[in-house]
Amino acid sequence: MTDPHVTVERRLSVSADRAWEALTDLQGMPAVLTGVESVEVLTPGPFAVGTRWRETRRMFGKQATEEMSVTACERPKRYVVEAESAGTHYVSEFSFDRTGPETTTVRMHFSARPPGGFAGLLAKVFGALGTRAVEKAVAKDLADVAASLERPGGRNTA
Repeated sequence: MTDPHVTVERRLSVSADRAWEALTDLQGMPAVLTGVESVEVLTPGPFAVGTRWRETRRMFGKQATEEMSVTACERPKRYVVEAESAGTHYVSEFSFDRTGPETTTVRMHFSARPPGGFAGLLAKVFGALGTRAVEKAVAKDLADVAASLERPGGRNTA
């Protein structure tokens, strides 16, 4: 059985640079992503490999805080964020594909490597439910970004 994974993409009516800025603005995340309650940036400087933060979200009706770390960063093409929680290793890769001067397809690929043993077996048994929930949450995040960037007076205006 393979590790659970999800890929979601969304076409945005903004440049790749604008999409990148919105998805790497850690301080601004709670104002854009309705699922994010707070972000605590743990490292100084610009968004780059080594950037770390604690992100608090509401998932499955409960509040969860995870520490995230950027492990790859190629502005404005892609970045990778990794996290560990309860023995599970999570990897989120965001890619930005310019489809026109003011259009970008953002693709988010999320994977999880559960622990071994009984906990890992339970994770795999319930994986389909979790995968659908993650897919829905990622699609909502990308819809939130689109709404923020594409609305009149939104973040996409100079």
